[in-house]
Formats: sequence, C-alpha cells, structure tokens
Amino acid sequence: MAAPMKICRFRSCAIYSRIKSKPKHSHLYKHCRHNSTQENWKGVIGLEIHAQINTKSKLFSASSTAFGAPTNTQVSIFDAALPGTLPVLNGECVRAGVKTAIALNSKINKVSKFDRKHYFYADLPQGYQITQQRQPLAVGGEVEYILIDQNNRYVTKTARITQLQLEQDSGRSLHDEEGRQSLIDLNRAGIGLMEIVTEPDFENGIDCSSFVREVQLMMRQLQVCLGSFREGALRVDANISVHKPSEPLGVRSEVKNLGSLKDLRNAVDYEIKRQKSVLKNGGTVINETRTFDSESGKTIPMRDKERLQDYRFMPEPNLPPLYLYDNSTAAQTRDQNSTKIDEEIQNMPPLPRDVRNKLINDYNLSLRNVYVLVNEDKGVTFFNEVMKYSNSPPNFIANFIVNDLLGVFNANDIKIRNSPISPDILAEIVDIKESGYSTVAYCSQVSFHYL
Repeated sequence: MAAPMKICRFRSCAIYSRIKSKPKHSHLYKHCRHNSTQENWKGVIGLEIHAQINTKSKLFSASSTAFGAPTNTQVSIFDAALPGTLPVLNGECVRAGVKTAIALNSKINKVSKFDRKHYFYADLPQGYQITQQRQPLAVGGEVEYILIDQNNRYVTKTARITQLQLEQDSGRSLHDEEGRQSLIDLNRAGIGLMEIVTEPDFENGIDCSSFVREVQLMMRQLQVCLGSFREGALRVDANISVHKPSEPLGVRSEVKNLGSLKDLRNAVDYEIKRQKSVLKNGGTVINETRTFDSESGKTIPMRDKERLQDYRFMPEPNLPPLYLYDNSTAAQTRDQNSTKIDEEIQNMPPLPRDVRNKLINDYNLSLRNVYVLVNEDKGVTFFNEVMKYSNSPPNFIANFIVNDLLGVFNANDIKIRNSPISPDILAEIVDIKESGYSTVAYCSQVSFHYL
C-alpha cells in the first residue's frame, strides 16, 4: 500500500498550491516552512535579572534591608504606602547602579527618570512600582562569559545588554495551605533592585545559567549585590520562544522568579521542549506568564501575559530627574555626595573577565582551569598563594588544584575558601608530585589526611 501523500495544512502556503495542483511535486513538502516534522527549531531566550542592591537601607526609605528579620519589622510609613509619604532616593543605590553599568560596558545616561508602573498585587501596598521605563540609568553594553558546550568544550561567548534600571522590590506573600490564607511580609518591599535586561542572545539552559553566573560573580566582586539565590537577592525571569533559522521569532512565554541556576537551566530547557512539541503537533504557543515547579521539572501557566498598556506607565511626580556627572560636568553641581562617573571608573576593581585574561596571559593557563579557579570562591587567591611557595610551573599547580585537590574537596563537601590545607603545605605536595617522586593517587591521599 502506497504511503499517503504529504501536503501542507496551510492553504495559503505556496507549496500547498503546487502539491495540490501537481502531486508529482510532493517532494517539496520537506522544504515547507510549516513542516512540523523538521527538527531545526532553535530556542531564543532573553533574560531579566533582578539583583537586590547591597545597601543598609532601602531605595526610597531609611528602613533596614537586613535579611532574616522578623516579619514586618523593617517597614517605614513610606514602605507601607501611608498617604502623604514621599520617596527620598538612596545615593548608594545609584552608585551601585553606575558601577554595574560600567562593568556591563553600558552607556550611562547622565539624565535618567523614574516612572510608575501600575499593577495590583497584595504585596505591593502602593498599587504601583517605581521603576525606570522611559529613560533608564544605562543602555546597551555586553558581557563576555565562558560556556561549556555540548561537546564539553570551554568556549567564550558574548551577550548583549539592553538596559539597566533601578526599581523597587515588592514584599513577600506567605501562603498557608492548611489555613487557606495568604500572609504578607513587607520587609522586602522597597529594597533597591537593579534590573538587567538582555537581548535574546541565548539558545538553551546552560547558555543562560553560564551568563547569569558571570553576572553574579561580577556583582559580588563589585560588592553591589550579595548574589545569593537562597536569600532572594538574585532572581531571574526568562523570555523563551522557538523559531526556525531565517524566520521571524516565535511567540514567547515568560517564566518568572527562577531562584537558582539549576532551576534556570531546567526551566529553559523544558520550555523549549514544550514549545517545540506544541508547534510540531500543529498547535499555537500562547503569550503567557508561567512558573517553574522544581519538583516536577515542568513550567506551569500562571496568567496571560500583561500588555504594555495595562501597566499605565506614567512619570513619577514625586521624584525629579536623576543627574549624573563626569569630570567635564562636575563643576555644575555643588552636591559633594553626587555620583561622579569618572571617579567610579577609576575605583573599579578587577572584574572576572580581567582576572581570567591575566591568568591566561601571565601564566598561559588553559581556559578550563581559568574558568574553575575564577568560579570557585577564593580560588584565584588560593592559587596565587600556592604560587608564592611552589617551584612548579603555574600550569602544573593549576592542574593539581582543579583536578586533584578540588576532587578531594568536592567529595567531602569542602569549599576552597575553607581549605584545611594551607597554601605552603599544598605547595610542598605539588612540588613532590612534579618532581616525579610520587604518584597522583598518593598526593591525593596526602591531601585527604589534612581534612
């Protein structure tokens, strides 16, 4: 029995017309852009990173930002949205935003403005969020990061930044399932956030998590954000769609409030797989907001995606434009506490990409070793300390730390920042191994005895 002839299901399609009029052209079906059996769907992801700013007080009030305080004990009258209260901008939050923008290679706007983004939610007492929609603190930029590809190779990639804006965080809703009620904790309401919005430059989950890890390291180095997912200091929203190369981007879904790098990876990969399945079965991807259930490993619909006009953006009437100065315009202000861009540039510490480049250029370390040392808390510091005491080549030292020492540490749940082996002792072990008088297994066993 002959196989049924394949024909496009879209009558407006040119290939549909050709096959319908002349069945001998049925071989053209494989070239049809509506062919759902093709496996060349590609994921396209853009990210929104919400980073709590590491300051002692909130963005527009003097309330404390300390983590773990009893519920509703760090709420000012402004945070609670009592009528007549006015915002006062925290200059330290502005400086943190400027430092981050410099690290992202962004263009800093010398004049930025605040807006009101209206939406109702129980943990947002004002009924709106103060953010920067029209004229954010910074625009553009790019971040270089290291990605482990499908072939387990370490490669360098670059992602583009759309903008960085300052805004308020919301409170927390605590859901009591047994009592069937929700309770509100406003301690977090009003804490300063930096929202970093990227271009849709990512293809899969590991790509996204590698980028976010780089931004996390960067902000920790600048001390502008603690970067703790567990404490809610870092949260990520992912805008995910799929399309075929050379075709317009597909309809995207937004997965909200991803609270770990693992959840980010799994949520993105699952959502790409789900959207591919929908399209291959002839369905349509809905523009909606979803959440990720880490137990089931699936994304779940929350609500239809809000349209832009639903937020009713308007200028914030209680805050004037934010002015920033450089050396050429500093004379225009008498405010000694104002943020000066050039001063922040001069005081920038080495960023992760700078440290990686230095290790590669000075010591000719492999990209893999550099990646592991920089990503490990205090890893580079420990490597440099061992270098002072050891006579072995830098690459040999790095290989021993990455392959042997960290293998022992990881097996015993020990971080290198808490190493029970001092750098001078480790230098002796490395030199013994390098001299050829000992085996790898024996050196690892010696390291184990120090635990």
